[in-house]
Amino acid sequence: MRHLKIASGLLAVVLAFSCQEQTKEQQGTNKQEIEFNYKVTEFADIGVLRYQIPGWEELNLQQQKLVYYLTQAGLSGRDITWDQNYRHNLAVRKGLEEIYTNYEGDKSTVEWKQFETYLNRLWFANGIHHHYSMDKMKPEFSKEYLTAISTDAGVQIPMEAVEVLFNDVDAKKVVLDKDKDIVLESAVNFYEPGITTAEAQLFYKTRVADKEKPVEIGLNSRLVRRNGQLMDDVYKSGGLYGEAIDQIIYWLQLAQGVAETTQQAKALGLLIEYYRTGSLDTWDEYAIAWSTSTDGAVDWINGFIEVYNDPIAYKGSYETIVQIKDFDMSRQMSVMSENAQWFEDNSPLMQEHKKEKVTGVSYKTVNVAGEAGDASPSTPIGVNLPNNTWIRTVHGSKSVSLGNIIAAYASDGGSGRLQEFAHDEKEIELEKKYGAKADKLHTALHEVVGHASGQINPGVGTPKETLGSYKSTIEEGRADLFGLYYLMDYKLEEVGLVKDWRNYGMAAYDGYIRNGLVSQLIRLEIGKDVEEAHMRNRQWVSAWVYEKGKQENVIEKVIKNGKTYYDIKDYDKLKILFGELLRETQRITSEGDFAAGQALVENYGVKVDQSIHQEVLDRNSKFKAPAYRGFVNPEIVPIIEENVITGFTVEQPATFAEQMLMYSKKYGFLDR
Repeated sequence: MRHLKIASGLLAVVLAFSCQEQTKEQQGTNKQEIEFNYKVTEFADIGVLRYQIPGWEELNLQQQKLVYYLTQAGLSGRDITWDQNYRHNLAVRKGLEEIYTNYEGDKSTVEWKQFETYLNRLWFANGIHHHYSMDKMKPEFSKEYLTAISTDAGVQIPMEAVEVLFNDVDAKKVVLDKDKDIVLESAVNFYEPGITTAEAQLFYKTRVADKEKPVEIGLNSRLVRRNGQLMDDVYKSGGLYGEAIDQIIYWLQLAQGVAETTQQAKALGLLIEYYRTGSLDTWDEYAIAWSTSTDGAVDWINGFIEVYNDPIAYKGSYETIVQIKDFDMSRQMSVMSENAQWFEDNSPLMQEHKKEKVTGVSYKTVNVAGEAGDASPSTPIGVNLPNNTWIRTVHGSKSVSLGNIIAAYASDGGSGRLQEFAHDEKEIELEKKYGAKADKLHTALHEVVGHASGQINPGVGTPKETLGSYKSTIEEGRADLFGLYYLMDYKLEEVGLVKDWRNYGMAAYDGYIRNGLVSQLIRLEIGKDVEEAHMRNRQWVSAWVYEKGKQENVIEKVIKNGKTYYDIKDYDKLKILFGELLRETQRITSEGDFAAGQALVENYGVKVDQSIHQEVLDRNSKFKAPAYRGFVNPEIVPIIEENVITGFTVEQPATFAEQMLMYSKKYGFLDR
């Protein structure tokens, strides 16, 4: 259950307000980090960075082999993500890459530069739809120009794939508009064209078996129509995506052979069996084995996992992250896990919605060694898994913060966005002094106790069954609210996490409201509704507490020199409002109250004040830093002597294009 596509809780500021995070985290950066060249390239609204792998040299050869095999397994499924995102993506990518490689004409023209930019954008988004807004990215060059350079390069792209680049068909990857048929009109390739929302929901509603321990129905399949009947085309060896999955299995078998512990080996064996059979029962067995495998320096995330790209939240996107534990930071943050029951017991939730026992919540800071699929190039900074509610309740979960990814964001320079959007010098001072750690604390609270808290009433279905397309944003908002409630609490100081707890809480509240009502709008095109789940939850949380606190002036809307700000006047009353909204959001989840959930999101999280939106875009236009950032991966290269791996080197790619082309050549296992 991932925090955000890129960030969780207040660390969403890294995304919507990334350079601010970079400035405040530079304290403590060592000389080696300063000298490391993080920046790779910038294009359109994207910045591409590098990251280092702290702790790599401390691993022994067996552990390094494990990391290498796991990263190769992850990259072997890269094509799956492209095809899941849109049915024409692989054909488009293959054609454009061949043009890029083979074209020998004039590369100094405006059109060629536009072509390069467009290809870079596709690489970053894993397809022709923007990774965050979900809108189709149309080329600036003409169809005639593409036809001309295709001919010159001797490349043939299927006509349907060419046409879709320039027309208005499949305009949005994921449609969440309540007035539309969100499955039928979404371009994402989880459902065969022509299948409606009603058909898909009915199909899966009739397939839920075990009410106590339900599998994640539909997670690893594409819903298709065969001979007039709906059926799941399952991702497995010998099935859909089988060519890539066989390669994943090959590398996972090698990884199993060098596992650090018997529990790791057991988990990898179950993951292999899952890929062979496509069995969701085996996926649950794997998730239990993985959740309870907590020893060893190396860990991984691998599978069809997050459902954000599915408008009705059944289908999992392929992703992998390979991790090396940061033991020092993890020890510091384990206190959050140790106190998870206290947070649950003392929360404002209704008593019947509280868990009697919060089981096995673990939180660690890790360093990423490689990412693929939906986690790359745009990456999360925090992850909480597994997603299956009953497994989390009975067997616990793992929460991780991706430390070196956060450090890479932090080391890439600063900007004046904080000064532009903060209300006054006090707010700026609090953010600079306390904001970075407040963000980390919120991420930990969000992941460790937020997602782990609360329980569903007996007989009520899972949130994706009861809340439908609102499930993801309500769950993320619920976890955010849990963290926000406790960020203004002496308990954080009592357990030794911070000193001067109140200032950390004030900085966190300032940042969240500023982001939810103002600064995140830089990511949205003028005139558009908010559709991305995390942007929605930040807005509905912020807008709800602003409205409910108006009578007592808890948050004041201020206009200065034609600019809009939101100034918190009473932090203690704001905490009470966060608690009230948390209580209601948990009630909606526990009782499966679709009508209330829909009203909350639609009334507060979707529509944007267009005058404020235009103002924010105008104020932001003076900043050159890209709105979105992502990463190339370090390349772990084996040293082979007499057909035996004797060691590894870690090399950084020179360019974004170099890595993307290499990936397509080396891991292009699907032919579409």
